[in-house]
Amino acid sequence: MAEEVKPLETARADRPVWLMKCPTVVSRAWQEAAAAATSNPEAGGANPNPNPVVAKVVLSLDPLSDDEQPPKFKMEMVQANNGNTPKGYSLDMYSDFVPMRIFSESNQGKYACEGKVDQKFDMKPHSENLAEYGKLCRERTTKSMAKPRRVEVLVDDTGNRMRPMPGVPPIPTTTNTKDKKKPPPPKYETKRTRRNRTEMENILFKLFERQPNWSLKHLIQETDQPEQFLKEILNDLCVYNKRGPNQGTHELKPEYKKSTEGNNAT
Repeated sequence: MAEEVKPLETARADRPVWLMKCPTVVSRAWQEAAAAATSNPEAGGANPNPNPVVAKVVLSLDPLSDDEQPPKFKMEMVQANNGNTPKGYSLDMYSDFVPMRIFSESNQGKYACEGKVDQKFDMKPHSENLAEYGKLCRERTTKSMAKPRRVEVLVDDTGNRMRPMPGVPPIPTTTNTKDKKKPPPPKYETKRTRRNRTEMENILFKLFERQPNWSLKHLIQETDQPEQFLKEILNDLCVYNKRGPNQGTHELKPEYKKSTEGNNAT
């Protein structure tokens, strides 16, 4: 659907207006004063004023000076403010700026052009009020840097979002024992018993008769002997292949191969 086109009120489009850049503390004071005037019936009677007077502009002219000298503007705050908010401000006027117009939107959603910018001002505190304004800026900076401590209630009381201490197991997320998985039973390695050395050598010779190359892992499975004991015998009887097609396996030394071949022949 196409957006609804709303008419723009242009009756005040050519009215000259001023555009002023002011500190945040001033604009906040004006907004608070306007809100207090509209919400407090005692401030304006039966029909409170929605646009209360919050400041006045003073124009200073020297009739004896040249016409080329620009007039001086200053602004005085009407509302009584607490704290270190300055009451007097200087207005620096500028005429060289990009042409601009001011637009507004009412509570009923109507748009209007309020006028064109005729003068532009920059608002700054008077020189005699710079000390108060500096103190105000320091207080504002200190307040923004302060981080008040807050107490927050954790809905998830299982503690999963909290960082666990080193060495402390995590808290289980459920108290239902049926859903818990039992840990696997520990694996106990049975202790292998050493055979007689001569008997063990004969067993190895028979294994190497079956095939010429064996890995240590397979020999342990075949003989059911302790690994260190089996290594000692293999170091005396065999050669370990570090490279080649039989890499990582043991085979009998040449002198033992001849003896086993001779036994097979007889």
